[in-house]
Parts: sequence; structure tokens; C-alpha cells
Amino acid sequence: MLYKGYIRTDTDYIKDTEMNKPKLNFWQIWNLSFGFLGVQIGYSLQNSNTSSIFQSLGADVSHLSYFWLAAPLAGMIIQPIVGMFSDGTWTRLGRRIPYILGGAVISTIALLLMPNCPTLLAVAPLAMGAFILLFMDLSFNVTMQPFRALVADMLDDSQKTQGYVVQTFLINLGAVTGAFLPLVMTWLGVSDEAVPGQVPDHVAYSYYAGGIILLLTVLVTAFRTKEYPPEEFAGYNGLECSGSQADKARGPVRKTGFIELMRNIPKVMLQLGVTQFFSWAALFLMWTYLKPAITGTVTDPATGAVLSEGATQTWVGVLNGIYPIPACIISIFMSRIAARLGNKTVYAACLLCGALGFGSLLMIHDKYLMMLPMVGIGIAWAGILAMPYSILSRDVRADNMGAYMGIFNFTITIPQIVIGLTGGMIVKWCFGSDASMMLGLAGAFMLLAAISVAFVGRHGSGN
Repeated sequence: MLYKGYIRTDTDYIKDTEMNKPKLNFWQIWNLSFGFLGVQIGYSLQNSNTSSIFQSLGADVSHLSYFWLAAPLAGMIIQPIVGMFSDGTWTRLGRRIPYILGGAVISTIALLLMPNCPTLLAVAPLAMGAFILLFMDLSFNVTMQPFRALVADMLDDSQKTQGYVVQTFLINLGAVTGAFLPLVMTWLGVSDEAVPGQVPDHVAYSYYAGGIILLLTVLVTAFRTKEYPPEEFAGYNGLECSGSQADKARGPVRKTGFIELMRNIPKVMLQLGVTQFFSWAALFLMWTYLKPAITGTVTDPATGAVLSEGATQTWVGVLNGIYPIPACIISIFMSRIAARLGNKTVYAACLLCGALGFGSLLMIHDKYLMMLPMVGIGIAWAGILAMPYSILSRDVRADNMGAYMGIFNFTITIPQIVIGLTGGMIVKWCFGSDASMMLGLAGAFMLLAAISVAFVGRHGSGN
């Protein structure tokens, strides 16, 4: 049957009369993304501590970017696959929830294993660490990918910006929590001593706590969110659904191959891809090189002394916990600002703040003053997490939402792969192994990202 209110064509669907999805209240929107809080705690622990863990296991600074390739490679492979499969999955738990729940269980196991890689394979701890990192990234991607599509599935166009802004707030709250967990552990008396060949205890206990929180938050989303059944979903989105109960259980009838999806990518996705490339390349440079960039230069203003290796790593966690705080704050107001000024204006302004933040970070060595540039980076982070998805979700068919959200992840993973493959050569041959210059390069990339927003929506829809 074809649901009244839509005229269905082979390549598009056109609203004839308005059939809006039910408006969800704030807490229903909150529950849609609550599990992302736990996933981001795991990601934050990884971003803050991976370079330090691998350096403690014997990795050279010029090789660090190669280990970081695990995350984008996992995302590039897993997210489109999960998106395509979840588009056609209809169970009693829902369409996206089974993948979110299954990935969370595996993610928890990976977080518990990571600090123990020197024990699990003493003869080759670096190899074991790389394997667990890949395992962790695969499971993180299985868990997180459906959250983007879930918001688009459940919310009407008028609530989508709010949905992605709430998701951004929870992501950043998780990032703050994960980044500060090692510091909290030291306050609780756990040692932060950096022993060669071992993961420091305060980092290990943080991974254990992060794994438990991840699983608990995902359980909230899984059991507090009721996805639309096939007939309702088809009706809200103008999709054809067969008449038999067996066919209804399989959901709206539309099977699209990967090649066809790639041929019909919305123009706005390609335009956003340019912006995404520069902004995510900048973030990847920061995550990879922040710790070696400030080691030996960051000072304690109370004593004037340069921080020790272990204290520097702890402070990197603090800095990685600072930038999500302004992101949380700005996300509270972002949907209202975007409603008045437009998504593109807000997006570009956020990225400009990030470029200023990276430029300032190069010139500051006082550990407390280093928090100021992280505010600008945090504002950029808020825009990166919300605005592209809000713009894109209006241009993607509902029955291919998961697949296209997975394909859009290419715009996140490709820049990270490019920087991962070339970062070691750049820092060694262009900057004489001076990792601080990689932060300057990050600032240049973020500036290019801000400029490229002006071209989003030209000859496409966009907003």
C-alpha cells in the first residue's frame, strides 16, 4: 500500500499533504541519544590516552599516527554496513536499537582489555595494543552509527536540529567525563606513575569505569526508546509497505544497493564533505600530537617548573576535558541561534573559533592559560557534531537514512586516514620532529573548513 499524503516516484518522494511525526518531549529526545554519553566517554578515554599508552609501550613519536589509523579505518568499513543493515532491520527491539545494544557489549569488553595489553601479550605488547585498539574502534562504530539515524528516524524536520543539538550536548558531557576520569582517579589516590612498558594505574582504572558507564547508558536508550513499527514509519515518510503481516515485519519496501546509493549521493553531502575533510583533519592532528607537542614546554605557573611526563599526560586529559565544556554550553543555545541565523552561519562561526583556538595554543605554555584556546576549539567541536547532520538529514530519504549516515562517515574517516598516513612524514621531514607545529597545521585546516561552508548548499539544498 502507498500511504496517503505522499506521491512516490522512483528517485524521490514529494509531500502532498502534511503528515508530521508526533512531537517528542525533551526527555524522549534526551533518551534517544543518552547512550551516546557512554560511547563518548570511551572515545574520550581513547583520544586522551592512546598516544601515551603506545609511547609507554615503546612506540616512536613519528609512528603514532599509524596506530591512530585504526579508528578511521574501522569507521569507514563498519558504519556504512551497519547503516545499510539497520535500514532493513525490524525487530521487537526496533530498527536501530539491536545494533546499538550489541555494539555496547563488545565496546565494554574492549575497554576492559585495553589497559591489560602488556599482560595479555608480554612478548609483543605493541601488537596486542594495536589489535585491541582496532577491536575497540570496530565496536564503538557499531554502537554509535545507529544513533545518528535514530534521531532522524524518530523526529520531525522541525525537531531535528534540537535532536542533534541534544546529542551534541550528551557527546560533550561524555567527552568531559572521559577526559577527567584519570584526574579523578588520582584524586582518589590511584597512582599516576608512568612505568615504562606498563599502562599507568589511573588510566587503567579509568578505562574500567568508562566501560561500565558505557553499557549502563546504552541500556537506558535501549529500554526507554520505542521505535516506530514498520507501518507507522512508512506512513510518516511516504514509503510503500506491503499488505501481508510478514512483509510488514520486514518494513518499508525499498532495497538499494551500495553502488546505487553512491551514484545518487545528495549534492549537499559532497559539499559538506569538503568542510568535513578540513575540520576532521584538524581534530585528528590535535588528538594525535597534543601530548608530544606540549611535553617539555608546558609549565606550572606556581613553580615555573616544566611538568613531568606523567603530569603532562594528566594535563592533556584535562585539556581534552576542557573543550567539550564550552561545546556543552553553546549546544544549549545552538538550535535557537541556528533558527534565527541559519545553520550555515552558525557552522562557519564555530569553525572560525576553532581556527583561532589552534593558533593561540601554539603561543601559550602556562598550563592554566592553555585552557583558553580549548574554549575556541570546543565551540568548533559543537558545530562539527551538530550542524552537518542537521543540514544533511533534510536531504536524505528516510528509508536510506542509516546507509547515507554511514556513507557520510567517509567524510570523517578519509581525512583521518590521510593524516594518519602522512602525519609521521610531515612532522619528521617538514617540522624536524617538532610536534607543536602540527597544531599550527591544524589551525590552518580549521580556517579552510570555515571558508568552505560558504559553498555548502550552492546548486543543492543545504541550509
